[in-house]
Amino acid sequence: MVRLNAQLINMSAQKHNPVRDWELDLRGYRIPVIENLGATLDQFDTIDFTDNDIRKLDQFPLLKRLKHILLSNNRVVRIAEDLQENLPNLETLVLTNNSLRELTDIDPLSTVTTLKYLSLLGNPIVTKRNYRFYLIHKIPSLRVLDFRKVKLRERETAAKLFKKKKTQQPQQKPAENGAKAKTFTPGDKLTPSRPVPSGPSKSDVAAIRKAIANAKTLEEIEHLNQMLKTGQVPGQDITPSRPSQTREAAKVEDEEEEEDEEEPEQAEMQEEDNTDEDSNQASGYQNDERQIEEDDDETEEEDMDDN
Repeated sequence: MVRLNAQLINMSAQKHNPVRDWELDLRGYRIPVIENLGATLDQFDTIDFTDNDIRKLDQFPLLKRLKHILLSNNRVVRIAEDLQENLPNLETLVLTNNSLRELTDIDPLSTVTTLKYLSLLGNPIVTKRNYRFYLIHKIPSLRVLDFRKVKLRERETAAKLFKKKKTQQPQQKPAENGAKAKTFTPGDKLTPSRPVPSGPSKSDVAAIRKAIANAKTLEEIEHLNQMLKTGQVPGQDITPSRPSQTREAAKVEDEEEEEDEEEPEQAEMQEEDNTDEDSNQASGYQNDERQIEEDDDETEEEDMDDN
């Protein structure tokens, strides 16, 4: 392989070809990359790269005079997208026997509005369906494709064929379950999204700062560190992230306080009941003693009357 440089360009044949164009002959040097063509000083109408190993059609400097490029028997697989900018007067491009495979590989040539003659014979792309119509549609300036003149009837067929394909847009499926499709209409006002609050609140920050300021020993600082790692805020007994448990715990505490308040009242009432029972029992004993004394007195009086 030989690198394309200024020395090779100066050593190569420079001549008038059969159509009287000034041509630079770079055939058969096994050149792998197109480069350093600025050394031609834009003095040639035609450059012949036949029988080399070029894989990419790129890296052209601005060559306003260049009109014809011959690249037969190379390995071209890619075409640069800036050919129109760097080769504004390109008319002929011969890519016979190269490695272009897909129709989309030719799309960069659609920007070359001056291109009139194109040959892709010997490339895998020629076996693609509608290959000729596709190129005629993509490159309207073409007059001769693969050494065959482009006819008006072919242009009309290509226009109908690919215009029809463009109009066949896939229809959007209706939203399932009657849901409204999420689409954007230009001009509609966008609903601003509310920022999601993150991090501790101002009150939590104040409590943390206060706890840090009051900490005096390493043990207290370590305790604060452990609390903050577990998501607890100093000064709060219950983690605010679980409000349901907080409510249940508060309810249980209220019930326990009510039970504690009811127990002394029940004890006092029980003591009063016991006191009343004792007093009733004592008064009963006194009544019984009085009745016994009265019965004894009556008995003594009866005994005295009998005597």
